[in-house]
Order: sequence, then structure tokens, then C-alpha cells
Amino acid sequence: MDYTATLLSLMSFPDIDPVIFALGPVKIRWYGLAYVAGILLGWRYARRLAANDRLWPGGRSPITPLDLDDFLVWATVGIVAGGRIGYILFYDMAAVAANPLRALEIWNGGMSFHGGVLGTLVAMILFARSRNIPVFSLFDVVCAVVPTGLFFGRIANFINSELWGRLTDVPWAFVFPTGGPFSRHPTQLYEAGLEGLLLLAVLALLIYRRQALKSPGLIAGWFLIGYAMARIVVEFFREPDAHIGYLAGGWLTMGMVLSLPMIAVGLWAVVTAKSRATARPGV
Repeated sequence: MDYTATLLSLMSFPDIDPVIFALGPVKIRWYGLAYVAGILLGWRYARRLAANDRLWPGGRSPITPLDLDDFLVWATVGIVAGGRIGYILFYDMAAVAANPLRALEIWNGGMSFHGGVLGTLVAMILFARSRNIPVFSLFDVVCAVVPTGLFFGRIANFINSELWGRLTDVPWAFVFPTGGPFSRHPTQLYEAGLEGLLLLAVLALLIYRRQALKSPGLIAGWFLIGYAMARIVVEFFREPDAHIGYLAGGWLTMGMVLSLPMIAVGLWAVVTAKSRATARPGV
């Protein structure tokens, strides 16, 4: 029996419709549900962190659960707007320049995580200033829960048969409907495990075992470093965007380039976190 044919047969992509159900012209998709699930579960976890005074400097949380209830709307706008604008700027600028209406066609493009980070960053700074909340403490809470959304988002990418990996013959490879008749790395699942579950567990360990929230910026820094390192590793197995390809050397991708500044900023946040632990409130 031909080994390649057997592999393709066993690891064919599961038959999962990206549309959960339709109500007339309105279609409810797994991708949209993933965003909702990630945001809501992250919000619940963030409320628990804010309500636990023992985790914070001086035994008192600078953020109330009510603050996080209000911030949920700000975060949602930042994630969606930043993610879409980031995708256009980093990956789809030429097409949008030729047809500006394409910027509104979310179904004809995608969302950028790095853009979502920038959008959420702006939302956090503005919200923290409006509530007189120490901005680095808000950074920490949000970064602690972001892996929840990353996990669900990558699972949705897998269901949508998008952002798949390079050709491979590893036993766990899949043949994706949109990836041709070839077995490929399921890089969406790699990212769900690394950026989602593993990073969530590491940050929780730092919070509950190492009292990391008492050093504002420490969790945010480790999140940036952890995400960037996971993304760079997975990029070696992920197929680059067809309209961009490799930037250099047959291996350097846009995802790697955008992750490098995150490592630099994360290292700075970690190194300076201890000084912020004794700084004046509001820093």
C-alpha cells in the first residue's frame, strides 16, 4: 500500500462547516463565536484577578471588577478595529490602495494579532487615564487573559481551514481543503497550544506562585516575550501569506519581523518592573 496515499486518507481535514447556523441572511460563524468566547472568558478571569486583593501591591487591587465590566466594550473595539487596521497595514495595503472599499470587507481578508495588540494598547491607555488606574496594572490583567482569546481564535482558524502550515510528512499532518492535495503542518493547533494553553498556564503560575502582579508590568512583559517566541517558532512551520511570501533567505516572514519588537518591549517591561513596584500610584 502506498504510504503517502494512506497518510492523506487518514489525516484528511475534518468536515466542519465554518458556519454554525444561519438565520436568513445572517450567518453565525465559528470565527465570530471564538472572538465572543475569548473575550467573555477572559473578562471573567480578569474579574477574579481584580477581586483578589492578596495578589496586588499593598494588599489592595487598583482595579475593581466594575472597572473591567466597563473596559469590556473598550477592549472589544480595540481588538476588532486594531486587528482589522493592522491586517490592512501589514498584509493587504496594496489591495486596499487599489480598492479602498476592501478595507470594510472583513470576509475578504483577515485580522492581525499584532494590530489587535496595538488597538487594545490604545484602549487600555485611554481607559486607565479616564479611571485613574495605574496603566501597567491594567496591562498586566489584560495580558494575563489574552491567551484565552488566542486559543479560541486559533481553533477557529483551524475550522476555517486557514493559516495552515508548510508541506510535511509528519504523522499528525492534515490535508486542508484550501491547501491543495498535500499534507501540511496544522500550525493553527501549534499556536493554540503554545500561544494559548501554555502561555496562559505560565502567566497564571507567575501570578499565583510568584506574586507577579505586585511588580506592575512584569506579566505584560512576559506575555509579550512568550507570545513573540511562540509565534517565531511556529512561523518556521507556517506557510507565509501568498501575496507576501518570504521576506529574505527563504525563511524570514512578516510574522517573525513583527514579533521582534515585542520581545524588545517585553524585556524592557520585565527589567523595569521591580522599579515600578515602589513607584508612585498611577505609574
